[in-house]
Amino acid sequence: QVQLIESGGGLVQAGGSLRLSCVASGRTFPNYRMGWFRQAPGKEREFVASIIWRSGTIFYEHSVKGRFTISGEVAKDTVYLQMNSLKLEDTAEYYCAAGTGPQQWDYWGLGTQVTVSS
Repeated sequence: QVQLIESGGGLVQAGGSLRLSCVASGRTFPNYRMGWFRQAPGKEREFVASIIWRSGTIFYEHSVKGRFTISGEVAKDTVYLQMNSLKLEDTAEYYCAAGTGPQQWDYWGLGTQVTVSS
């Protein structure tokens, strides 16, 4: 069984920064990519950022480009999300995900709450 554990969420003022971390544990798996999603109250879960380990290709949702940075260490099955210049609309539960291929996200964390206040 694979578990993804997120950490680093919290309460921050608008304009501030947070760094989320996610580490996979349990059995080994072919770690093709890892990423972050978020879900705000009353909204659907949305993609935030992802990284494909072999190529280093990174994707961002357009509203976080230039403010968020995804990074990680595939050897440690760990991914980070550095969030700067946070806005009220970034408030959400943030979920880490891992995929064994390009078409699917196989494993999910339980989430970490990020709240941005004015």
